[in-house]
Amino acid sequence: MSGTAKIRLSRDHVLDLLGSMLRIRKFEDKCAELYTQEKIRGFLHLYDGEEAIAAGVIPHLHPEDRIVATYREHGHALARGVPMTSVMAEMYGKAAGCSGGRGGSMHLFDATHNFYGGNAIVGGGLPLAGGLGLADAMQRSGAVTACFFGEGAVAEGEFHETMNLAQLWHAPVLFVCENNGYAMGTALARSEAETNIHAKAASYGIASEVIDGMDVVAVESAARRALAAIRESARPYFLECRTYRFRAHSMFDAQLYRDKDEVENWRQKGPIVRFRDWALGAGMLHDHDLAALETRIDAEIAEAVDFAEAAEWEPVETLTRHALAEVRSAPTETAVPSGETVETTYREAVKQGIRDAMLRDDRVFLMGEDVGAYGGCYAVSKGLMEEFGEDRIRDTPLSESGFTGFGIGAAAAGMRPIVELMTVNFSLLALDQIMNTAATLRHMSGGQFGVPLVIRMATGAGKQLAAQHSHSLEGWYAHIPGLKVLAPATLEDARGMLWTALEDPDPVLIFENVMLYNLSGQIDAAAGPVDIDRAAIRRPGKDLTLITYGGSLYKTLEAAEALSAEGIEAEVIDLRVLRPLDDATIMASIGRTRRAVIVDEGWRSGSLAAEISARIVEQVFWRLDAPVGRVCSSEVPIPYPKHLEEAAIPQVPAIVAAARAALGKG
Repeated sequence: MSGTAKIRLSRDHVLDLLGSMLRIRKFEDKCAELYTQEKIRGFLHLYDGEEAIAAGVIPHLHPEDRIVATYREHGHALARGVPMTSVMAEMYGKAAGCSGGRGGSMHLFDATHNFYGGNAIVGGGLPLAGGLGLADAMQRSGAVTACFFGEGAVAEGEFHETMNLAQLWHAPVLFVCENNGYAMGTALARSEAETNIHAKAASYGIASEVIDGMDVVAVESAARRALAAIRESARPYFLECRTYRFRAHSMFDAQLYRDKDEVENWRQKGPIVRFRDWALGAGMLHDHDLAALETRIDAEIAEAVDFAEAAEWEPVETLTRHALAEVRSAPTETAVPSGETVETTYREAVKQGIRDAMLRDDRVFLMGEDVGAYGGCYAVSKGLMEEFGEDRIRDTPLSESGFTGFGIGAAAAGMRPIVELMTVNFSLLALDQIMNTAATLRHMSGGQFGVPLVIRMATGAGKQLAAQHSHSLEGWYAHIPGLKVLAPATLEDARGMLWTALEDPDPVLIFENVMLYNLSGQIDAAAGPVDIDRAAIRRPGKDLTLITYGGSLYKTLEAAEALSAEGIEAEVIDLRVLRPLDDATIMASIGRTRRAVIVDEGWRSGSLAAEISARIVEQVFWRLDAPVGRVCSSEVPIPYPKHLEEAAIPQVPAIVAAARAALGKG
């Protein structure tokens, strides 16, 4: 064994290393058998051949250290100490599983062991791990996060964004690339111009090395060295472990991309065979030791199978558990009007909301593109870096997925990040992290981990910014379970919703319409937290209900004034909260007025307006005296010329016309 010269191996340690690898191998063999019996379903990715990496690295982590794994993570969970019974129950999808049966094979979580789960999105766990490390760096906890991933992940942008940010922000993360030579069925040489993966990390200035991932002693030696370096320098470290998986990518894989001789040749130099033969030859172990070891492991596996078989399924009645936190406390403070008002703008109200939060809670920090340099694209945070410093007002590179993922990881580690995405269009670059991690972490982990994160972004049209900076996509995000979606339109909401959102245990997205930043008016000097659960009636009326949000609120109020001059009294509802929608306020209003028009800057097809219209029909159809009307953006990318831009989005005349039509006066 190449690493024996660097580590003195006792008999007990040899037994531990071999036992750890054998335990993983035998567990996975049993899982493959159970898969053929249809006891385990879905995608099953086995770790067969790569056991030396988990066995060599994970035992050297401290209890407070964290682990982020990939979808081939059963070995990592077992090596970390997650009980085999709860891992097997999770493979079955039983309620007694380590993720409550919600995650399955690819999503094993265990908060007790700081095991932050497997991730089924290739490369998706890298920013999460970076964010956990960022939280440790900011909290000076001394903890390390270990992140395991395959070589296929290095082709993803999230890999490069994470490497850059981890080194830039000194995140104490051990990145472990399990290079098994194939990204599913594509050989590394066919997909990467540079096949020395450790060189990619080194190009970002990260300490990096390559090791034989089939030699458990070499892995252990490198892990000790890397972890010591991280704890001393508080900077990331990268290990490329060259290994090989003996089984298919998943149990669905026919393995047409490699022949049996190649696999067999690798099996002959597998980590268990190599270490076992060395230990026997060196007199460190004897045949009876191996027999006793296998007998013990077989008994543990049998117990785990019996446990999983006998475990209960979660009842269908609790299907929606863990989409959001079951308990949410009220804001720690309430607003007590001072009686004194001050003149301010929407922009300044948002800024003061951020400032209030940072003064109130030292876990709060803001990050985004140019948020410190000149206050972000819309100058919301101008001056805050001078007040709070670069640690809490963080300028980011142009890497939306990366820094959003870091925010998610930091939130999962107990921080309260505010992530600013410059425009809603740019948020699509971070959609993977928002939808596949922020919105799902609580559910997949069975409620063990939450993401108390706030993401702010500018939305809407009206500034002649053309098709790639002008859309209203908040309705898209309102489609995703696990998120809360806000659209503050008033000065009070702009300042106070942020306060409440930062105390929420779940991810909250706040959409700030670009046409509101210069809005000015009076606000109470002591304005505080604002409810983020209910819609608001901004104008009472009896003849019809106008439903809107965000930048369209003031156009709708103007339309209501015009209708009033004609003797039509429209009630105006400001949705404010787009997910979850406040059905009660909407339906109560329509119950009084019996007519409704929805004003939505999103496109008509598949819009938020369509969802609200469907709910109205489902819940109060028999109360309606007319079809539900909709005023939406035209089905066209937002054009640059001002007259065309104005024609593309809802305007007052169109709202008035729709209201008249609902009253039969069109």
